[in-house]
Amino acid sequence: MKASFLVAAALSVVAAMPASAGDKFGPWGPPHNLGPTINSKYNDDRPAISRDNLSLYFSSDRPGIGGFDIWVSHRASVDDPWGVPENLGPTINTAGLEESPALSPNGHWLFFGSDRPGGCGGIDIWASHRKDRDDDFAWEPPVNLGCMLNTSADDDFPFLFVDNEQDSTQLYFGSKQSSGFYHIYASTMNEEDGTFGPGVLVPNINCFDPACVRDSRTTIRRDGLELIFGSFNRPGGFGLQDLWVSTRKDTEDPWSIPVNLGSVVNTASQEGGPALSRDGTTLYFHSNRLIASGISTSMSPHARGFARTKRTMKPVADASPRTGLITPVRNRCAR
Repeated sequence: MKASFLVAAALSVVAAMPASAGDKFGPWGPPHNLGPTINSKYNDDRPAISRDNLSLYFSSDRPGIGGFDIWVSHRASVDDPWGVPENLGPTINTAGLEESPALSPNGHWLFFGSDRPGGCGGIDIWASHRKDRDDDFAWEPPVNLGCMLNTSADDDFPFLFVDNEQDSTQLYFGSKQSSGFYHIYASTMNEEDGTFGPGVLVPNINCFDPACVRDSRTTIRRDGLELIFGSFNRPGGFGLQDLWVSTRKDTEDPWSIPVNLGSVVNTASQEGGPALSRDGTTLYFHSNRLIASGISTSMSPHARGFARTKRTMKPVADASPRTGLITPVRNRCAR
């Protein structure tokens, strides 16, 4: 399958959003394809956006070092076009598979899935550090996150959530360890040594219906109150894979039962690999929808590439009183 990246503008009506997300944000607008500079005739998927919105990381099977490599595109400002993607090089990529990049909130760590030698199973989660978070090519040799977290099955799709309110760090990821199909797990970091223990299935999020094939890539809003993820064949969806959202009122609460993001974002095709911007107003994802000429170059219905969708933040006065953690972000967006 080949894919492209998409993004959306604000204020088209989306089907029922849970209240805690809707209290602070408007609905997602129609997605916009990121265009031929980013998207290729190959599979381009699972984007990650830097904290300053100037670097876009993604995995692709375009000609590179291995089967799937991690690439990055940079732009000078949010008003400038994306530059031609560059391969992260042999420090990160191997002759095998490297995919599903995710940046830590502080920008100093890159997490990804890889089947390189030295792992615990098929695909493992690895992490690379850089001292200069503005240098996209300063990544140090990656380390395996260990065989307590990684299993003999495939473990992939990492996302690091730092809960400043509860002073804890969790790694969300997809794993085939329980059933041979990907489900979403979370592991809390040991604050003393920085290690991660065995993952635990995230309650309410996973689909165990026999028709469901995979729950995988997650992205969590910075305040920890909204989680968006991709799910295959989940009852109530629009296509093969849709994006779903779950919310909570507090980071100590369980996630709500997921709700489909609706027909503005999802289609009868495949939408997956979500990545939220730091302020929560832009959602990057991949899709194999057929895009009409004028929004982007035409794509095969089986192509996967990138898109982006946007939403607005509501005025500060409309916000829930329980959302003090995101007040600085909300104020910045309200100006």
